Amino acid sequence: MHIRVVNPNTTESMTALIEVTARAVTGPGVTLDAVTAPMGPASIESHYDEALAVPGLLAAVAQGERDGIDGYVVACFGDPGLDAARELANGPVVGIAEAAMHAATLVGRGFSVVTTLDRTRGRALDLAARYAPAGACRGVYACDIPVLALESDPTVLKRVVGLARVALERDGSDVIVLGCAGMADLCAAATAELGVPVIDGVAAATLLVQALVTMSVTTSRRGEYASPPAKPYTGMLLPFGL
Repeated sequence: MHIRVVNPNTTESMTALIEVTARAVTGPGVTLDAVTAPMGPASIESHYDEALAVPGLLAAVAQGERDGIDGYVVACFGDPGLDAARELANGPVVGIAEAAMHAATLVGRGFSVVTTLDRTRGRALDLAARYAPAGACRGVYACDIPVLALESDPTVLKRVVGLARVALERDGSDVIVLGCAGMADLCAAATAELGVPVIDGVAAATLLVQALVTMSVTTSRRGEYASPPAKPYTGMLLPFGL
């Protein structure tokens, strides 16, 4: 089995952090690599960033298909391009927000999300409405640390844990979901501090892809996720024509 984790932003150091987290949960006989999108924004912190990250993500998935990859993780909490990637890939494709929120509903009655910038809270709520039962997501909290500062800001863990404590008390949540791939390395320490499950989507998505491939289950080709109809693309999108 060969799983590929795709970082839809173009920051190599974040890809390296993501890969360490994903490798830590892979089982025997599983090959895993992480790749950085070949084009796109340095970080994804807006709808504009998300939209412009999708071509790079799809290029990485297309390359993965040529490489014989069995399944993919989309390693950005906005799950950009997830549906499009499913149309393109032969194997399963799982987003980290999707995986984290599903996992949270298995270990508690309600969860709260701690994410990066306040402007991304709406996107997280939109995804929760798609992925989780009504009322399962009790709140979304922003530590207001930019994505690329997560690696260097020494206050990250303290601020994330502090916000999580507020969320647990205010929302009555049982579980905390970390709302950024760049927070993946905080999971164990935050769990120890809080005494409740803290879910990192990178690990959750990696294990879910591994399970689906083991079960020989992939995306349905009936209806919406069938391969896109072939047509020409123009301008900068010329290489994306099918």
